[in-house]
Amino acid sequence: MATPSDDFVSRVLAVVDSIPEGRVMTYGGVAAALGSRAARAVGQVMAYYGGDVTWWRVVRASGHPAVDHESRALERFRAEGTPLKWAAGGTFRVDLRAALFDPDPDPEDAGDAAASP
Repeated sequence: MATPSDDFVSRVLAVVDSIPEGRVMTYGGVAAALGSRAARAVGQVMAYYGGDVTWWRVVRASGHPAVDHESRALERFRAEGTPLKWAAGGTFRVDLRAALFDPDPDPEDAGDAAASP
């Protein structure tokens, strides 16, 4: 796999920094925010450069945190009040319906929501 460019790295890290407490984005969502479909490249950026940003706020499309970082992510999710879903055996994932962050909401959607009763 090719190494992401410095520009791509800085753009990914900027999007991750914009995710508020208690909210998350998927790897694909971060890529989409950049006008890209390169979810795996976002994962690569997070693996190599994500230690200095709020890495736990980027989750897999299923809502599960990064592999081998589940317990550390859970501590952060609990501290921030991130909505979680629990399964048998104590496994968890983020409740994406409640916690998914859209860094660039469509103004038309906001108008529709304001007009709704």
